[in-house]
Amino acid sequence: MRKDLGKIPAVYPMPVLMVAAYDENGTVNVMNAAWGMICGMDKIALFIDEDHKTTQNIKAVKAFTVSLADREHMAEADFFGIASGNTMPDKFARTGLHAVKSAHVNAPVIEEFPVTMECELAEITETPNLYAVVGKIVNVSADEKVLNEKGKIEIAKLNALIFDQFQAGYYVTGEKAGQAWTAGKPLMEK
Repeated sequence: MRKDLGKIPAVYPMPVLMVAAYDENGTVNVMNAAWGMICGMDKIALFIDEDHKTTQNIKAVKAFTVSLADREHMAEADFFGIASGNTMPDKFARTGLHAVKSAHVNAPVIEEFPVTMECELAEITETPNLYAVVGKIVNVSADEKVLNEKGKIEIAKLNALIFDQFQAGYYVTGEKAGQAWTAGKPLMEK
């Protein structure tokens, strides 16, 4: 039997994305954004509000990075979601994390997060129902500790956080349940 739950954002899992950009003075700001998605082979869309400090920085600098948060840095990732760069100018410094300038775009790479997409601002889309920052992915860098012997990102090594919007929890990915574009093939033959 089904029960009506009303209007809730019932998508699971949601990524835990660390969006970083420099401000006009070169100060690093990072925000936690769960509402983001790949929207092309070289594009990512972030559904974030215009009033975020990070959004304003992206508009000014025209570049940003998006990192996957991991279990080891869950406290810092959560902090980036509850503290505002608009009211806490030393937000990034408080965490003790380290940033280096991307070799590909004018944006910071947070060294502790294992996978980072380095992006140029492609466009900002604003409608009555949507505000989206779209980035062109110029490069992806990864810590060697999360790569397999073929140089590919190994999900089991990543310990990437995922967000549960139902109960505001963080979970970790890792167990492979099947192979994409293969699990459904037997149904093609019916």
